[in-house]
Amino acid sequence: VRYVCSNGLMTGTSGSTFSPDLFTTRGMIVTILYRLDGSPAVSGAAPFGDVPAGQYYSETVAWAAANGIVKGYDTGLFGPDDVITREQLAAILYGYAQYKGYDVTGTSDLAAYADGSSVSGWAAEAMSWAVNAGLISGVGGNQIAPTGTASRAQVAQILMNFCENVAH
Repeated sequence: VRYVCSNGLMTGTSGSTFSPDLFTTRGMIVTILYRLDGSPAVSGAAPFGDVPAGQYYSETVAWAAANGIVKGYDTGLFGPDDVITREQLAAILYGYAQYKGYDVTGTSDLAAYADGSSVSGWAAEAMSWAVNAGLISGVGGNQIAPTGTASRAQVAQILMNFCENVAH
């Protein structure tokens, strides 16, 4: 938590509270990566019908979509207020790593986890990379919990791991 706050990636939910157990949304994750990338200028709107102008995430989702970091759902929506799952987080970080030109060639055998076969097909490559890169690990009971949500504390740890293991 100290790492992400001191590096300007995440802020507290108030002046004195971080709220580590609260959920994290897809819009929040894209906003964090936008900050990590130095908050570049954005032109154009997001190509998703559920990302209206004027929201805190509007420009950041447009930036992420324009740079191939996010693709949204099959429905053509992005779901900025949807609670992010661990496999969605892995996929977005994978897209960001590709955008930055970081090494994304390493993989791990997800079958080593009791629920490794439950990783969605669209997320398998990204989740395998994220585990190999030390971004995401099990949650106990030999589970990777791909469809489980990621709390603010978990996201803080994963982001620190990303910065130290991938973006160094």
